[in-house]
Amino acid sequence: MSAAPRYDAVLFDLFTALLDSGPLWREVAGSAAAGASWREESSRVAYSTGPYRPFLETVAQAARLAGVPPTRAADLLRGMGERLGPWPEAPAVLRRLSERARIGVVTNCSEELGQRAAGRVGVRFDTVVTAEAAGAYKPRPEPYRLALERLSVQPSRALFVAGSPGDIAGARGAGMDVCWHNRLRLPLGEREPPLAELDSLEPVLALASAES
Repeated sequence: MSAAPRYDAVLFDLFTALLDSGPLWREVAGSAAAGASWREESSRVAYSTGPYRPFLETVAQAARLAGVPPTRAADLLRGMGERLGPWPEAPAVLRRLSERARIGVVTNCSEELGQRAAGRVGVRFDTVVTAEAAGAYKPRPEPYRLALERLSVQPSRALFVAGSPGDIAGARGAGMDVCWHNRLRLPLGEREPPLAELDSLEPVLALASAES
């Protein structure tokens, strides 16, 4: 007799946890260093914005801070919706996961971009929640809560897979267990550690499947 599922839903960050967006940032910015700086500033600006304002504005502001021409923000967002691919194991892991739990995305971007980019993963999600739909950017609680409400799942019965360290506290603050897909080997800093730190999505299956 198999063990009962540990979680009823597993939610994911999109542009880092599921999609390999690093090469696009580097290409549009013009160099690896500029791309990394722009990406970091974009997360910082979005995380500090709180109430939603157009995603293009936050990315353009971050470009200025990183020394990248702000006009390239539109090129970046276009590429995010048209060119990104998932991490190699992501589609198979998510298909297997969807057989035992509901799956969804919580992402800091516009509704139009979030839906298009989620489609690049190649699986069907039970919900895709964007900052625009929630009216606020992560790590405020509104995006996480909206995903839980749409799935009719209690926070204690959901696992969140973060893609960046700033997402860890936000999802935990909404009442969820959190693991971190740290494929980019980012530093945790002074933050409280997640339930698990992963360099692949494969272990999410074991984390989500059975009682520990």
